Amino acid sequence: MKTALLSDIHSNWQAFQACLAHARGQGAQRIALLGDLVGYGADPAAVVEQAMMLAGQGAALVMGNHDRYAIDPPLTARNMGEQSARWTHDQLSPAQRSFLASLPLTAPLGGNALLVHASADNPEQWHYVRDTVAAERSLNAAGQDDPAIRYVFSGHVHEQLLYFLTPTGKLMSFSPQPGVAVPLPAHRQWLAIVGSVGQPRDGDPRAMYALFDDDTLHLTFHRVPYDYAQTAAAILAAGLPAFFADRLEHGR
Repeated sequence: MKTALLSDIHSNWQAFQACLAHARGQGAQRIALLGDLVGYGADPAAVVEQAMMLAGQGAALVMGNHDRYAIDPPLTARNMGEQSARWTHDQLSPAQRSFLASLPLTAPLGGNALLVHASADNPEQWHYVRDTVAAERSLNAAGQDDPAIRYVFSGHVHEQLLYFLTPTGKLMSFSPQPGVAVPLPAHRQWLAIVGSVGQPRDGDPRAMYALFDDDTLHLTFHRVPYDYAQTAAAILAAGLPAFFADRLEHGR
């Protein structure tokens, strides 16, 4: 079965629709949303409504930190993302906020894969997996909870990376090329950062997602063009910080 892995949509309706359409064109039979449905963008209600519909169709979902902030906005904001949480909270209906609150921090995918927004190591603390040390902690935590886990799929970092254990037990990182299928044999452990649908941060404005084929054990990272100028205009029209709009094009 082919599973489309989408993370960090961040209320970007246009990018979300573009990735869903692309994934279906690639033969995706299942959808997994890896957290941060909301935050930064101007269309949180539309994105959450779509996620609710997908959940009703069998999609797997986990909670992200911005989803958590939108449910109960922090009293003291430490950054612009948290500053936008109150605005996002007010755009969502009680039913949509309840849906976000119901999402788990981790979810199984098949018999040997785990979905988590940030790190499987204390997922409620939203640790960033930015290097092999953090990746090893996440893999170890996932394996301790379930020794059958061979794959951890996560987001949070807004870039696309792949970590794997070598035969000598050393953890290595790999930068994937868009559209090139990478074999992930199950005799090793793998951690994939699938990137951000709605807020890429590698200087390329194209949306990101990944497609995992659990029959052939291949993972393909994708980049999808969309009208980010339209998304930026919606952010400005909503009165959100211009930085959120500018970052869509420059990805920083």
